[in-house]
Amino acid sequence: MADREKKGLVARWLEGKERSEDYARSTLPTNRWSLFWDILKGRFGKLVLINLIMLVTFLPLIAVIVWRMLALNVEGAVGPYGAGLGVGYPILAELVGYAEMSIFQADLFFFALFIPAGAIAALGISGGGYIIRNLIWTEGIFVTNDFLRGIRRNYWNVLEAVLVFTVILFIARTMGNLADWLVAMNADGAGWLVASKVVGYIFVALGLLLFFWMISLGISYKQGPWALFRNAVVMTIGTFPQTVFFVALATWPFFLAMFTGGLFAVIAVLIIIFFGISYMLLVWLDYSQWAFDKFVNPNLGVATGRGLYSKDKPKTGPQPSAPSASDSAAMREYRRQIVAQGKSKLVCRPIKPIDDDLEVYQLPESFSREDLAKLRESKEAIEEDTRVYEEEHKDDERYVEYNRQFEERERALQEEEEGSKKKKKKKPTPPKMLNKR
Repeated sequence: MADREKKGLVARWLEGKERSEDYARSTLPTNRWSLFWDILKGRFGKLVLINLIMLVTFLPLIAVIVWRMLALNVEGAVGPYGAGLGVGYPILAELVGYAEMSIFQADLFFFALFIPAGAIAALGISGGGYIIRNLIWTEGIFVTNDFLRGIRRNYWNVLEAVLVFTVILFIARTMGNLADWLVAMNADGAGWLVASKVVGYIFVALGLLLFFWMISLGISYKQGPWALFRNAVVMTIGTFPQTVFFVALATWPFFLAMFTGGLFAVIAVLIIIFFGISYMLLVWLDYSQWAFDKFVNPNLGVATGRGLYSKDKPKTGPQPSAPSASDSAAMREYRRQIVAQGKSKLVCRPIKPIDDDLEVYQLPESFSREDLAKLRESKEAIEEDTRVYEEEHKDDERYVEYNRQFEERERALQEEEEGSKKKKKKKPTPPKMLNKR
């Protein structure tokens, strides 16, 4: 064997294990962690492209955030907060609560704008989330086509999730700013006002967890608005510690951009622009698929471990399983096609092989009526010989068995069709928990 060519780190990273001599199926991802790194390494360019497409739908939301920051900075720079010191014009005798009132009025407007801006961002989440879910399922993707298909399939579910979160955020922020204003005005019950602000922030945190579960459920399963909300609450409560961890793991670039400054904020913004949204959806959807395989899919009878290579395959061959509805429909369609094509004349009756000295008389270049008569007699002799052979072998076992099976198949198909017409079909009802998309 020739010496293995030494390659650099970048070349080995780009080529991957499939070009390695040590490659084997056992090196394929067998759990969700390894699948995440496999997608991150092998489809990084796709993830960047998906992120840039989604970022276009986030531009209205980004514009509202930047607008709010600039408006508050300008208000803080030119507001009459120092007039009470006796300098500045005009002199306002009482400025207590003026800053809190300004913030309350500004956020009342800007956080209301978050709702329609979030509805536009839901277009990108629904399309990009659909593509990333297919990457997790190791299915082939076409970015543009699948992005549009994801919008058609998932937009209303994602829109519901966005509306729930943005409305909770609007109410909590409004109540929090109102509490600050009243506390600054020395209103009664300051403790209760502070407590209401804390409760509002808790609801925002719970709404964020609920938002993520509604996205993954809406992309992976087909269900109505109330079922989507109910199932998201069930999954949030049932997997609360894991949900908190993976939401934090998925959203750390956004929190880094919001709550830090300087170099860290710049790095976080660059991550969000080129990769952050795709990373967030990849982490969350990868985890949620694990949760679905553990808690949901076995109860629905849906195959688990999509996108993963299973090392524990049976060595004695596949185990028999009951035919599903789709298999039965496919088999009925196959039998129907066979019956529609009719019996094969090459199989249902004997055909004499060409192994004797009978042959068609060859006409000379100049022939007479006598030659034509010989040609006709040779053809008639061959036809008679074929008929005699067919008569002698028509009761052979293989021809009798084929004709019997074909007639039984035709009769069974006719009885099945007649029975299906007489029987009233009951409209199928989806499972109580979820319905696989």
